Amino acid sequence: MTPKRDDAPEETQAPRIGLHNLQPAPGSRRPRKRVGRGEGSGTGKTSGRGQKGYGSRSGAKQRARFEGGQNPIHMRLRKLRGPHMKKSMAFEPFRTHTQPVNLLDLEARFEAGDSVTLETLHAKGLATRKGVPVKVLAKGELSKALTVHAHGFSQAAREQIEAAGGTCQLIEA
Repeated sequence: MTPKRDDAPEETQAPRIGLHNLQPAPGSRRPRKRVGRGEGSGTGKTSGRGQKGYGSRSGAKQRARFEGGQNPIHMRLRKLRGPHMKKSMAFEPFRTHTQPVNLLDLEARFEAGDSVTLETLHAKGLATRKGVPVKVLAKGELSKALTVHAHGFSQAAREQIEAAGGTCQLIEA
């Protein structure tokens, strides 16, 4: 914070911002709607609830998951239990996730003799999701000898890398 200069005019100094003069942005706060206060207010009589029906009654509320009487999604999805099946539990939380890196991407972005690590993959725009294991897949051709470090390799990718004179280093997660 710069000290206040004596020779500067008083009106050019901006007021100090602090807890004593904080205000919400203009127009961001509105007064609450007062319903049931006469016809002239616009929300009198039925108070904006319409005529009869479930929504007009006291205690009526929309449940989260309520889909207007249609069978809701949590009842439509399968619910097999247990971690031993890929079909188990709704939304399949036991599925393993990897991010793929194809051989054609390695061919385009690396020179012969380079070491392909997680850091170099990230720097070249591949395998950008942190904490997600990387698996090298065999889409495309590889003609350069590369040392590739990854969490997994497809069998065809491993064969192509080794056929080109490179090596596959498995990273233990």
